[in-house]
Amino acid sequence: MWAAADLWARWETQAFPHTFGQQLAKDGAAAVKKGGGTVLGSALYPFPGTSDFSALLLQAQASGAKVLALCNGGADTIGSVKQAREFGLNNTMTLVSLLSYDTDIRAIGLEAAQGLMATQTYYWDLNERTRAFNNRIRPKTGALWPNMANAGLYSSTLHYLKAVADMDPSQAKNDGAAVIARMKAMPTDDDAFGRGSIRGDGRKLHPAYLMQVKSPSESTGPYDLLKLIATVPADQAFRPLSEGGCPLVKS
Repeated sequence: MWAAADLWARWETQAFPHTFGQQLAKDGAAAVKKGGGTVLGSALYPFPGTSDFSALLLQAQASGAKVLALCNGGADTIGSVKQAREFGLNNTMTLVSLLSYDTDIRAIGLEAAQGLMATQTYYWDLNERTRAFNNRIRPKTGALWPNMANAGLYSSTLHYLKAVADMDPSQAKNDGAAVIARMKAMPTDDDAFGRGSIRGDGRKLHPAYLMQVKSPSESTGPYDLLKLIATVPADQAFRPLSEGGCPLVKS
């Protein structure tokens, strides 16, 4: 996708469109247009099996777009960012990852990843509660500090256990729907995400954070990777219920 600022975006596909990349591109383009930006172009690549993104990156660079949005993940994002740095895209474009983790940033390295923009819902150094959570977990995980996906598993499991404790455990064992209903009725609160709630369609609501990868000179250590740019409130951080199209939501 080329688009805002004027942005150019690239996502992944294969013989049949890969839902993950296509959906990121669709949602990303919609957000850009809603914000008054323009999508200048886009490009697809075969997935899996592509490791050379040079032609696509040069195409994006030549578009004149101010932003390059990467609608991929994992090893593809890591390779894309490293190669974008090699071609100097960071000198003329802002690189934005639509899905990446701080663990990806460590794999890329700050020299190549510096300046990359990404949204996170959890980062270990956000506040006192996230630091406390990380300090409790670190003795069990060693060098593998939790990212937002790991924190999400912790948070959802904890809320499930709270719901079970709030009702008759035997009822919880025999009636999964009742547990889900109780989970939605109860507010959420944990050290990873703070206070939140679960919407009728099952969407967990909490703030999200626009973050930027630090430069090597800004970092104080191997896990000091991101700086907070902006906080998006919970009621603005996720697609509205009316636009979700969830068949489980009864009007």
